Formats: sequence, C-alpha cells, structure tokens
Amino acid sequence: MTGHPAQAGTARAPMPLPVDRPGPLDPPAELQRLRTDLPVAPLAFPDGPPGWLVTRYDDVRAALADPRLSSRRPHLNSHIRASLITPEEMAALRPSDLLTSDPPEHTRLRRLVNGQFTTRRINQLDARIQAIVDQHLDALATAPRPADLMATVALPVPSLVISELLGVPFADRDRYQRLTAELLSLDRTRDQLLASKAEMKSYLLHLIGLRRAEPADDLLSGLLQAQATDATLTDDEIAALAQLVLIAGHETTANVIGLATLLLLRPPRLWDTVRQRPDLVDGVIEETLRYATVLQFGLLRVAREPLTVAGQTIQAGERVVLHLPAANRDPARFTDPDHFDPHRPDAAKHLSFGHGPHHCIGDQLARIELRTVLTTMLHRFPDLRLAADPDEIPTHQHRVVHGPARLPVDFTP
Repeated sequence: MTGHPAQAGTARAPMPLPVDRPGPLDPPAELQRLRTDLPVAPLAFPDGPPGWLVTRYDDVRAALADPRLSSRRPHLNSHIRASLITPEEMAALRPSDLLTSDPPEHTRLRRLVNGQFTTRRINQLDARIQAIVDQHLDALATAPRPADLMATVALPVPSLVISELLGVPFADRDRYQRLTAELLSLDRTRDQLLASKAEMKSYLLHLIGLRRAEPADDLLSGLLQAQATDATLTDDEIAALAQLVLIAGHETTANVIGLATLLLLRPPRLWDTVRQRPDLVDGVIEETLRYATVLQFGLLRVAREPLTVAGQTIQAGERVVLHLPAANRDPARFTDPDHFDPHRPDAAKHLSFGHGPHHCIGDQLARIELRTVLTTMLHRFPDLRLAADPDEIPTHQHRVVHGPARLPVDFTP
C-alpha cells in the first residue's frame, strides 16, 4: 500500500470517530486534518480495543482490495456504536452476506446474486423505471406545496424499483421502509434492534415461502431456482441476500436523489445550468456520489495478518475503518475536492460503490434510476426551488446512510 514515512512511529491517544458535520453536505472537519497529518490515525472504538482510521484515497482504495483485511465481523456498526448483540445472536438472525463475508464464501454468494442481477434484467427495467418516475412526479406536481421531495419522489421511486426486481410486494413498503430505518439507525436499544432484525428475517422467510409456491421473474425466484441445484444455499442465506439488496437498493439511492437535488438547488443554483445542458446529468450523479458520500461512517475491516498502511503497522486482529467520505475529498486525488463541480472529469473515480471484490453489484441500476429521476425532473420542473434554507435541511445524523431527512421544495404549477 502507499507509504508515508512521516506516519511511522506517530504516537497519539486513540480518538473516537469524528461524526459532527459543519453542515448538511460536508463531512466532519477533523477528517481533513487527519488526512493531512495522520492518514492512519489511532481510533477509539465504543467497545473493545482501539483500531485505526484510514482517510487518504490511495490507502483506502488499496485497502478495499487487500485480502489481508477481512470483511467478516460480528457487528456492522461497531466503530460507531457498542455492539448490542452477540456474534451468536447475529449469526442466528442473519448469516454472513456479501458485506460480511470473505472468499470463498463471498465468491459463492456473489456469483449467486450476479447470476440474478443480470444486465438483461436491469435493461428490461428501463421503461418501467421511467413509468415509475413519471407516476411519482405526477404526484409531486399535484402535492400541497411546499412538498417533501424525499417522501414524494426520492424514497418511493427506488423502493418500487427494488421491490419489483427483488419480488417484494410494494404494498409492504411501509413495513420494509420502517424496518430499514430501524436497522440503519444508531440510536436503537438492544431489545429494539433484536426485534427489528427478527421481524425482517421473518418477513423475508415468509416471502421466500410464497415465491417457492409461486415463482415469478424476480431475483428471489431466481435464487430459489439456484437453490434447487445448490444444496448448500439455505433459506437463511437467501433471506440475508434479499435483505442486503432490499436495503441497499432503495435507501442509498433515495438519499443520493435527495443530495443531488439539494446540491443543484442551493446557491449558486446549478439546476438552471444542468437543465440547459442535460449532458451534464451523468457528471452530476458521479460528483454527488463523490462529494456527498452517503456511507457516512466508512467501512470496517479486520486485519487477518500484520500489514503496513501509510507507514503504520497494523497487527493481526486489529480493526480498521476505511473512511470513504474522507477519501472522496482527498486533494491528492481530486482537484479542489471541496467544490461541487458537475464538469469534474474524474468524478467517477470516487469510492462510493467500493472497490475490489466488494464493489457494489447494483451500481448500474442506481445510475439508471438517478439519471431517469434527475433528467425527467429537470425537464418537468424548470423552476423547482428549495423551500427552506439549504444550511438548515435536516439530515440523517444517526443513520449509517447520510442524506436529507426531509427536502421541502416549491415550484410554479
């Protein structure tokens, strides 16, 4: 990995992960100083021994592809919140999935999902995605104003898309959106978290039973068909894969829609520029993913063996947080990184979809949804404007996924 000799021998007391944002769109200011002065910083964890925080782009990118850093861990958020449940309880409620497994297990599971997440299936959704977007923009056009773009468009559009792809009834959206919010929240009690995990697993196992009885052309049915020739694939594993696709497939995309809209509507109001230059929409998408990275607390890894990152030795068993928002704002990789620029030529080099074996399977689906929503909204609502101070937009401070909790907008009907 990239070496920075000044890092070696640095002695500093571990500090908690910086989480306080100066505004809705900027990561914690302390990350900038750490990235410059201490690119691998000793990190205090809410439970257990200290670990390390990696903030530079080159180091984070290399670490994401390094097999010496394991994704297997008992709790997804242990660098933010003390583990509320035991590894045994986690294993019983949800076995390892694509996020929390290593090869060869990860290879087997990813191959199964890749087999269902085909280009053919994604491309077949193009017309359906446009119809879904049109339907919800119709609802926005007639909604009382100011309207909440998150509730009216940003959340329901990807929810409906992923419901159809996965084979989850959209009529159940209130239930799975509630469960998603509960599972991604960092302020739940142990009993609340256990109850949410148990309910999500029970719900998905019920759907698996329905799809087994009545197969359809969806991802759940495809996984069940694969199970017929792979005796090692259990219903619990299918439920875990379905949970990951369901949550990642709507929560992250919804928040990127909200963040992109906020970035275009805030001063200097790039909305008008992009409306006149629709070829900039792809640049807006990639730049939003870079500039306002939604996985706000980074990804957790555990060292399988000793390794060195930026001159700092990391021992086997130590935990390492790879901070995607800090890496995506690294001036060594992106010129003037704290400036939002839809013209940025290398914005797509961001790490928001990960890198290496765990690169997000749904990245192309997300891009299609984002492109369709933004292009259509720019055309249909030329004078869309914020109905609140952009610096006062409430965001998800206590969730793994960052984005606007509400986004009030107005327009001329």
